[in-house]
Amino acid sequence: MDDEHTAWYTEPCAQCSAVNWGLSDEGRFYCRSCHNVIERTKEVVDMTYAPGTTRVSTISRGSRTKRPEGGRQWMVCEGFQFILRNQANALVRLGVSPHFKDEVLCQLWRLYLQKSRQAYTNNPVRSSKFKLQSLDSDSESAAESSVMSVSETDGETNLSSPAESSAGSTSGWSQFSGSVSCPSPRMRRNHSLMSMKKTLALIHLALVWSSEPLTLSDLLRLVWEGHVPYVNAHEELPEEMKLDGKNAFIFKVESVPSHRAVHKEAQTLLLFLQLPAFPPISRQSLLHPALLSLRYLMDANLPDELHPWVCRLMEHAGMADQTHRAAFLPRYDVQAAALIVVTMKVVFGLDDHTEWDLSNKAGDADDSGNMFNLRRWYRLMQAALIRAQQRRERLVARKQWKGKKPLYPSRNDKWMVMKKKRTAEQVQACFEKLSSCPVGVQPPNPSSFRFHWGDGDGADGPSLHHKKLDAVVTLKRNIQTPANSTYWHPGLRPCNPRKCLSHYSEVEESLPRSFVWLLQLFSFLLDVKPAYLYEEVLRAERRVLGSKTPRDEHWRKGTRSRRRSRTETRSRSRSRTEIRTRASSRTSQRGRKTETAM
Repeated sequence: MDDEHTAWYTEPCAQCSAVNWGLSDEGRFYCRSCHNVIERTKEVVDMTYAPGTTRVSTISRGSRTKRPEGGRQWMVCEGFQFILRNQANALVRLGVSPHFKDEVLCQLWRLYLQKSRQAYTNNPVRSSKFKLQSLDSDSESAAESSVMSVSETDGETNLSSPAESSAGSTSGWSQFSGSVSCPSPRMRRNHSLMSMKKTLALIHLALVWSSEPLTLSDLLRLVWEGHVPYVNAHEELPEEMKLDGKNAFIFKVESVPSHRAVHKEAQTLLLFLQLPAFPPISRQSLLHPALLSLRYLMDANLPDELHPWVCRLMEHAGMADQTHRAAFLPRYDVQAAALIVVTMKVVFGLDDHTEWDLSNKAGDADDSGNMFNLRRWYRLMQAALIRAQQRRERLVARKQWKGKKPLYPSRNDKWMVMKKKRTAEQVQACFEKLSSCPVGVQPPNPSSFRFHWGDGDGADGPSLHHKKLDAVVTLKRNIQTPANSTYWHPGLRPCNPRKCLSHYSEVEESLPRSFVWLLQLFSFLLDVKPAYLYEEVLRAERRVLGSKTPRDEHWRKGTRSRRRSRTETRSRSRSRTEIRTRASSRTSQRGRKTETAM
C-alpha cells in the first residue's frame, strides 16, 4: 500500500543513499533501510477525521503563475437563465404542467430581459462578464449550443411564440442577447437587474398566471426542503461557466427569503413588467379560497362542517369572485388562512372565555363523542405542533447551508476559502458520528400538508374531521346561527403603509391567548410570521364588517361637525360683510342725492 503513495518520490536517502521510502502512521516519509524520517508528508483527504488522530494533511496554494484561459465571455443573465430553467424543471418533475415553463415563464423571462435592457435592445446595460472556461471540442460545442445568443433587435419582442429555438434546444430559453448585471448596487436598483430572490418572484408570477395549484408558501417550502434549487443553485451551472471574482457573489445565497419579501419582490416585478390583469380564478381551481380553505381545515384537523361557514363569510366579504385588477398580486394562501381565523372567532368567540364555555357545553351533551370539543382539539394540536416544531429545528440544524463549490472574491483568497471548507466538512463528519445522524440525510418527500391525521402508523393523532358542530351552532328561524352572539375585534382603521407596517408587537400582550395561539398555528402551516397573518386577518375583518366602526363613526361625526362649524362661521362672516357693503353703498347714494339737491 505504501508503494502506491511513495513510488513517485525518487530522491535518495541522505544517510544511506537508498531509494526505499515508506509512509508512517502520521503520514511522514521514512527510509525502510535505515529508518530515517524526513519532513516530507503526503497530501491526504480524510473525511472521517475525528479528534485524536494525528494524520497530517496539507493544502497547496498552487502555482503562482496565471495560466491563459481560452473561450468566450459569458454574461450574468446566462447564469440566471440556467438557474431559472433548473428551477422550472424541478417543478415540472414534481407535477406542475409543462405549460407553465414553456409558455408562461419563458415569455415573462423574455419580457423581463427586454424591459431591463439586458436583451432584445440596441442599447444594452453595461455588464460584468465572466470567462467561459476552455474545454475540449465536444464540451465547447455543447456549451455554445446551450448558451447561445442571437443578434439584437430594434423593435418589440414577439412574445407569442416562445419556442423559436435553435437546433438541439427544446424551447426558447437559450435565445437572448445583450448584457446584464452591473456591479454597482445603484445601477442594479435603477435597472431592476436580476437577483436570486427575483428568480423565485418570477416563478411565483408564472405560477399565478398559469393558475397552477401551488401557492407561494408551497413554493418556499419546496425551496427550503431542497426540491427546488435555490441555496447554492450556482453549483448546478455547467462546468465551463466558471465563477470567480466579487461579481460571483451575485449567485450566493445561504438562506431562504420570507413570504413577505418574495411577495413584495413579485409585486415590484409585476409593476416593472406592466403585465395586464391576472386571469380570474374559477371555483374549481385549487387556488380559489373556497378549496384552499378546505385544505387548511384538513391540515389543522378542524371539522368539515366548518367549511360552509368559511364560504358564507367569504361570500359576505365579497372574496368569492377572484377577478383581479391590474397591477395587483393576490395572496391566496394567507387570505384563506385569515378567513378561517375570522370564522373561528365568529363561531367560538376566541376571547379566552366563550370558547371554553362552549367546550364545557359540548362535553356535557348526550352525544359528546361525536361533538367537536375545542378543548380536546387544542390539546391534540398543541402536542402535534410542538413535535413538528422540534422536527423542523432538527432539520435546520442538520441542513448544510454552505455549498460544495465555495465562491471566493479573488484567486489569492482561494486557498483560505478551501481550507475553511475542508475544516467545516471535517467538523460535520465528526458531528454526524457523535449525534448518530445518518450520513447524507435525504430531504423529506414533498407534501402539501404539515400534519397527518388518522389511525395509521406515523399519524399525528386521531382525525376530527367528522365531528359535528351541534354544540356551538343553533337553529333559529330555520337558519344555522352560532351560539356565540358577540364578536370582538381591534381597531380596523387602516394605517398609512409609509409610516407603519404592523402593530402586532404592540398589541400582542393585550390580545386573547387563544387567538394568539391560533395565529401561531396557521403561521406554522404557512411558514409566515404571526404579525404577517394578523395584518391579513384585519384586512378580512374590514371587508366583512366594513370600516365604519364606532370609533371611525365618531371621528367622522366630529369631522363633519367641525366642517359644519367652519362653514357656518364662513357664511356668517360673508353675510356680515355683505350687510356692511350694502349699508355703505346706501349711505354713499344718500350723500350724492343731497349734493344734487343743493
